Amino acid sequence: MTTRPDAVVPAPALAVAAVARRLGVAPATLRTWDRRYGLGPSEHLAGAHRRYTAHDVERLLVMRRLTLEGVAPAEAARIALATDVESGDSAVAAWTGPEPTPTALVDAALAGDEHRCVRLLALGPGQPHDDVVPWWTELVEPATVALARRTVVDLPGVDAASTLRSAALAALRASYAVGTRHPAGRPVVLVLVPTGQPRPVVAHAVAAALASHGVDARIVGGPLAPHHGVELATMTRARATVLVGERTDADLAVVERLAADRADLPQFVMLPDAAAAGLPLGRSVHRARSFPGLVHEVLAVAEPHAADG
Repeated sequence: MTTRPDAVVPAPALAVAAVARRLGVAPATLRTWDRRYGLGPSEHLAGAHRRYTAHDVERLLVMRRLTLEGVAPAEAARIALATDVESGDSAVAAWTGPEPTPTALVDAALAGDEHRCVRLLALGPGQPHDDVVPWWTELVEPATVALARRTVVDLPGVDAASTLRSAALAALRASYAVGTRHPAGRPVVLVLVPTGQPRPVVAHAVAAALASHGVDARIVGGPLAPHHGVELATMTRARATVLVGERTDADLAVVERLAADRADLPQFVMLPDAAAAGLPLGRSVHRARSFPGLVHEVLAVAEPHAADG
């Protein structure tokens, strides 16, 4: 039988795991939404598990976006079920929230309004940013820099910088579904922070950007002696390491030890200019000067298809 040129071919129905990956949530979350709110798969095939149609996924995208904005799950589900997805009347068709600009984000942080910060920083399908690289470079980083340059007089319990940091971490958690099981065998990249320095949000953003490309990015916290760094890289069979820091007094001992004991292991370092002056650059140690450049270079050696090809 010949298909007419103007015929609309329906999108294939999807299993729960595929929909979970598309939305960036755990499969268990989808099952909960199905059980509690009736937002489940509607296609039934004899002898097979139920599968999600394109309309089902549209409703789930509505649910996902509303919950990220802080709407109670029960109310978000009611709205999602009432959305006429067949006519294209989808709440995720266009962003209707406040314009996510660095200035708006700074204003929300200065007001101590974490809820508004979370809305502005929403990351994922149906949001203004669905890729962590422009999310960081166009929104989070400029807002962080602008806030750091301002003299702030806060009320007790209000900390603009902490509000921004907390909201950014919340957006990354929501988008990359903490606790979701991932396929075994993914390439491992260790994201390190110089010993004695607080873990910056950019470390989480780097890990999230790598994870979105199928890399098992693991952020290492706490004191890390140089020999422990070598042991950890060997134990996890890391394909590369990334060291990121924001202060100029970076302890580079772990970089030096890895370069000496694991010359085969690519290391990527992103530090302020003053801290990078003592970096032992060489065949295995590379300095990254920008967030997009760092992600691109790491993926060149760590992305699954890069190693398998």
